[in-house]
Order: sequence, then C-alpha cells, then structure tokens
Amino acid sequence: MTISMYAASVPVFTQMLDSISEVLKKAEEHAVEKNIAPEILLQARLFPDMFALIRQVQIAADFAKGVAGRLAESELPAYEDNEQTFADLQTRIAKTKAFISSLDAAKFADSEEREIILRPGTPKEKKLNGQTYLLQYGLPQFFFHVTTTYAILRHNGVALGKKDFMGTY
Repeated sequence: MTISMYAASVPVFTQMLDSISEVLKKAEEHAVEKNIAPEILLQARLFPDMFALIRQVQIAADFAKGVAGRLAESELPAYEDNEQTFADLQTRIAKTKAFISSLDAAKFADSEEREIILRPGTPKEKKLNGQTYLLQYGLPQFFFHVTTTYAILRHNGVALGKKDFMGTY
C-alpha cells in the first residue's frame, strides 16, 4: 500500500498550520495576561543569530504553500512578508491554508517523480524528484520553523505543551 503525495503533504501542513495558529492565540493571551507588549514576543528569538518569531511563522507558511504548490504544479501566491502583529500572522496562516486546501489532490498524481528545481539559475541550483523534495527537504524545513515558533514562545513563558504542538489530528 502506498501513500499519496497529497496525503503526505496537504493534511500535514494543514494540521501544523492550525497548531501554529492556536499557539499564537495562546501567546497573544499570555501577553495580555502578563502585561507584555506583543512586540516582545513577536520579535523574540532563541538566539541572536536566529530569525524572530514573525519570520519563523512566515517561513513555515512559505514552505507549506511552496511545497504543496510545486508538487501540484500550481502557481504560487506571493506574500509580502510585512506581518507585524499576531492578527497579521493569523491572516497569513489563513491565506496559506486556503491556498493549499484549494489544490486538487489529482494534481499531485505522479508528483513523486516530478522534477523540482530549487533556486533555478543560481550557483545553488538543486534538482530533486518530488518525493525527495517533500520528504527530505520540504517537510524537515517546515517542521524546523514550526518547532522553532513553538520553542520561542515556550522559552518566553507561554504555557504550551506537546498537545499544543501537535494540534488536532
């Protein structure tokens, strides 16, 4: 029995985007409850050379839309990366979920063998088949940024647990 590329991507991205959304709600509530300026959490980092929370969420959303969209051979929506508030991040997550949920599962057929070219025309160009792209590049990248989002907030005192990270499945 095999699993479809659609099943291995869109539902996983959706579950974890829902998780990020809920974690961000808890973070916003935490900020209000503890009288912390929201910008403190939104600009928080695990270490100075790492991206802030806002950028972590942006990148997670980008990987969800980019990986799913490329596998379905769909034109990717462009996002401006101008989010500054929790509400802005919630909007970005909602746009991403709307995009990936609009992708027809049939468009993922045979995508495991489809050639995906990363950074085309640059010295860092890399060609991968769809399965490698999803399983060894896209999902690990996505989960890194989801996990880092969770870790930044947990490190800053937001009461989160494993169930918050996992979301609803």
